[in-house]
Amino acid sequence: MKTTKIIYWITTSIICLFASTAIFMNTKMAIDGATHLGIPRYLGLEVSIGQLIGLVLLIVPAVPARFKEWAYVGFGIMYLTAMNAHISVGDPMGNTIMAIVFFGLLLVSYTSFHKLEAAKK
Repeated sequence: MKTTKIIYWITTSIICLFASTAIFMNTKMAIDGATHLGIPRYLGLEVSIGQLIGLVLLIVPAVPARFKEWAYVGFGIMYLTAMNAHISVGDPMGNTIMAIVFFGLLLVSYTSFHKLEAAKK
C-alpha cells in the first residue's frame, strides 16, 4: 500500500509539473510549435486552461474520484492527440516519444489511483 501511494504521488507529480508549463503557451516557441503541428491558436489556449484545471483536479486530495477520472481522460486524450499530431506532420520519433512517455506515466498514475481507491473501501 505504501509503495502504491509513493508510485501514485511520484507519477502524478511529474504529470502535474509538466501540465504546469501550460502557463508558457504564449511564448514564441509554443506558438511556433503549435503552428508547425497545424493547431489553431485558440485551441492551444483552451488546452492550456484544461491542463491547469486537470492539474488542480489531480493534485488536490479532497477532489472526488469522479472528477479525477475526467482529468485522467482529458490528459489521456491530450497525449494521444499530441502523438498523432507529431506523426501526422512527419516529425521524427524523438518528438513523439515525449507524448508516449507521459501517456505511460499517466497510465501508471491512473492504475495506482484505482488501487488506492479500492484499498479505501
